[in-house]
Amino acid sequence: MRVVVLGAGLMGKEVVRDLVKQDEVKKVYLADRAIRQAEDFAEELMSEKLDILLLDANNEVQLSDVIALGHIVVNALFYTFNERVAKCAVERGVHVVDLGGHIGGATEKVLALNEQAAAKGVTLIPDLGVAPGMINILAGYGASKLDEANEIKLYVGGVPVKPKPPLDYNVVFSLEGLFDHYTDPSRVMRNGNITELPSLSEVEALEFDGYGAMEAFHTSGGTSTMLESFPYVETLEYKTIRYPGHAEKAKLLADLGLLNRESSIYVDGKPLRVRDVMMAHLTPQLRLGDKSDAVLLRALVSGKKDGAAKTVTFNLITEKDQTTNETAMARATANTISVVAQMIGNGVITKRGAYPPEQIVPGELYIEEMKKRGVVIEES
Repeated sequence: MRVVVLGAGLMGKEVVRDLVKQDEVKKVYLADRAIRQAEDFAEELMSEKLDILLLDANNEVQLSDVIALGHIVVNALFYTFNERVAKCAVERGVHVVDLGGHIGGATEKVLALNEQAAAKGVTLIPDLGVAPGMINILAGYGASKLDEANEIKLYVGGVPVKPKPPLDYNVVFSLEGLFDHYTDPSRVMRNGNITELPSLSEVEALEFDGYGAMEAFHTSGGTSTMLESFPYVETLEYKTIRYPGHAEKAKLLADLGLLNRESSIYVDGKPLRVRDVMMAHLTPQLRLGDKSDAVLLRALVSGKKDGAAKTVTFNLITEKDQTTNETAMARATANTISVVAQMIGNGVITKRGAYPPEQIVPGELYIEEMKKRGVVIEES
C-alpha cells in the first residue's frame, strides 16, 4: 500500500516512523509546507520508502494531486482542514483517517460524506487520536462483548511522570485545545438522555499503579460520536485524568475569565485576547521539553452477559520512549491512527462510507497491534 501523510508536525512524523517499518507499506509520502522540517526528519529516518513533498493545504488543486498519490491518507493537519481533505479524497477515490476535531463540527462534516464515500468505494474514519479515538475503539469493543451495555465510563489523561507545582501539568498537545476542553460544556448521557455538564465539574478520585491517587473531571469533546453510537445506554461520560488539585486550580482560572476565547483587554490602546496572553505566559512554563510524560487510560463498559451483570475494563499506562524520545501521547495517538490506516489498506476493514471508530475498528486486533508497538492495553 501507498500512504500519504499530511502534516510534518509531531504526530505526522511519528505516524511515518511506524509506517516505514511495515512490510505491507511500500511507499510513504510526507507532505507539508514546512519542507525543511520534513527533510530533516527524513534524513534522520533514512528510509528508502519515504518521499517528502511540498504542500500548501490551502491550495485545493495541489492538495488533491498529493492525495491522489496514495491508497490511503493519514491527515495530521489542523482539524480545520479535515472536511476539505475528506472531500478531495472522496473525489480521488482515496481512503482517509484523521485525528478529529469537534470544534465547529469538523468530525460531523466528515461523517456527513458517508453516502458519497460509499459510492466511491472509500472509507473515512475521523477522530483517531486517544480521546476521542482509542477510547471509542475500546468502548465499541467492550460493548460487543456484552449482550446488553447500559453504562460506559471513560477516563484519559496525559500527565507528567514527575509533576511540578502549581499546576502539576505539562502541555502534551495544543494549549488552546486544552483551554477549549476546560471551558466548553461536556456532553454526557445521564438516565438515557443527552445532557450538558460544566467542564471541570464532578471531580472523582481514582488510582493507577505507580501513580497512586489521581483525580478525574468532565471536559468537553471526549464523548465525541459515542452518544449517537450508543443511544440505548443509561450512562455515558468522559473525564480527564490529572494529579489531585488540578481541577480546582484550572477552575479558578476559568472562573476569572482568563481562559475565555472571546474576552479582550486593551494595553496601550491595542486589543489583546485574554486567552492569547495566558497562552504566551504559560506555554514556556508548561512545555514538556525533555521531561517524561505518561498517558493513563481506564474504560469501563458495564451491562449484562448471559443474564448476569458484567463489566469489561480496559487499563493503559504508557510512558515516554526514552530510546526514541517519542512522548507517551505521541506513541498512543500516532500508533492508533497508523494502525487503523493499515487496517483499511490491508483489507481488514472493508466497510465503505464514513464511520466513527467505535462502529468500524476491530477492537481485539487493534489491541494486539498496539501491543506490538509497546502500547499495552490490559483487559479484564
